[in-house]
Amino acid sequence: MASVLEQLRNMTVVVADTGDVAAVKAFAPVDCTTNPSLVLGALKDPASEALIVREIETGRKNGLSPEQVTDVLTVAIGAELTTLVPGRVSTEVDACLSFDTEASVKRAHAIIAEYDRRGVGKERILIKLASTWEGIRAAEILQREGIDCNLTLLFSMAQAVACADAGAFLISPFVGRITDWYKKAEGRDSYAPDEDPGVKSVRSIYDYYKSNGISTIVMGASFRNTGQIKALAGCDNLTIAPKLLTELENDTSELKRVLSPENATGVAPVKMGEAAFRWQMNADPMATEKLAEGIRNFDKDHKTLITLVAERMKASAA
Repeated sequence: MASVLEQLRNMTVVVADTGDVAAVKAFAPVDCTTNPSLVLGALKDPASEALIVREIETGRKNGLSPEQVTDVLTVAIGAELTTLVPGRVSTEVDACLSFDTEASVKRAHAIIAEYDRRGVGKERILIKLASTWEGIRAAEILQREGIDCNLTLLFSMAQAVACADAGAFLISPFVGRITDWYKKAEGRDSYAPDEDPGVKSVRSIYDYYKSNGISTIVMGASFRNTGQIKALAGCDNLTIAPKLLTELENDTSELKRVLSPENATGVAPVKMGEAAFRWQMNADPMATEKLAEGIRNFDKDHKTLITLVAERMKASAA
């Protein structure tokens, strides 16, 4: 029997939820998705050390600030990953810009320009934005310009509908973080896969999209266990951390397809204006809290990354 990972690849695009070069080489995913937390991990990756030293030293000699070197380093890691995967690499717009549409678009343009300087075309990149109202509007502008976007930190149907209306290329609903919230709220230790709130959320979004011919890719993210992954077999994309990829590779049980466009049950389309979006988010404490928490944590990791880069720049100058 083929491994569960191999079976999954026959029905779903498997994406590596890591910036670790060795892990990407080992699992040969189609795409890679990164965020500030994963870029922090890359700083500790021996396979990335030469690249990091080179970029930091070049930035220091060119008189760049630690913030500017961090921006360049993030793209440098992404450019390296494009040599290892055939598909796309997601690169995140700074979390602190999540409520500023104009600044998010400007930062996205800078990311694309830096990739272009390194010989990587925009067709290989997904600009990653938080699924705030302002982030979704930034994605709408970028999509019209031919720059594809990955809307992340997505926890609700309101966000999913707004992203679809904006023509987003891809969304990343966060399965595990939804489950974490409900575990705490309901005093639960675990859920059966079919009862898992995170799994059910992605299934609902997938059903809505396929029922209405929406081309936006649904990419389940933030998994806590392989049971959640198996319960979403057949989803367009799934981004999976190396630890869980290993578990799937070592599992030889039969994997049944759960999601398919043909089985979409039929959900009427709705429009999501700003007032409805903000009201529905306000009415959903899980989505509101997890979105805010995610933005804070990504911003914290981004600031930590800048601090580490500053320390290494200082050491390099000594």
